[in-house]
Amino acid sequence: MSVRIDHVVTSGTFSLDGGTWPVDNNVWIVGDDREAVVVDAPHDADAIAAAVGDRRLVAIACTHAHNDHVGVAAELAERTGAPVLLHPDDEVLWRMTYPDRDPDRPLADGDELVVAGTALRVLHTPGHAPGSVCLYAPDLGTLFSGDTLFNGGPGATGRSYSDFGTIIESIERRLLTLPGETVVRTGHGDDTTIGAEAPHLPEWIARGH
Repeated sequence: MSVRIDHVVTSGTFSLDGGTWPVDNNVWIVGDDREAVVVDAPHDADAIAAAVGDRRLVAIACTHAHNDHVGVAAELAERTGAPVLLHPDDEVLWRMTYPDRDPDRPLADGDELVVAGTALRVLHTPGHAPGSVCLYAPDLGTLFSGDTLFNGGPGATGRSYSDFGTIIESIERRLLTLPGETVVRTGHGDDTTIGAEAPHLPEWIARGH
């Protein structure tokens, strides 16, 4: 049974440092007809659950804990029984949305989530947030980059708990070393590839964002 990647776009808001902004978020669902992993759970549990359908949800893997990526993670977990996975370094951000509920399991660099016989390798890529991770699926030639790498450059680092030098180091050492043909499926906006982004690293460093 072939593994596929389903895609849902949800709309809502992102809030941090006293501001709130409208956002559209990508939700990625990896699996086959029997089971799936959801990458990020923003805004709309009904839409995500509908895309999962009657498959067993193995896990809800959060690329980081900004509210626009975890806002319905707890609701989706309650509805499906799937555990919410998050890197522990993002606890401070998680608590802003869930002061009284812990993530179910930690994500650590080098962990592998296996769904439908396909491994998703956890890469800890701090910078946008302390606990930001990407999920690399070599068998699918795909990186789920969260808000670490976008079509056009690194994720934002102008708000609390973020750091530009750190995200550049994460991208350079952990992501741009992947095969150039790797498809980058981002937390917001359009796909790109490692090969398309890699030549622009000096430009990003020069502009400082």
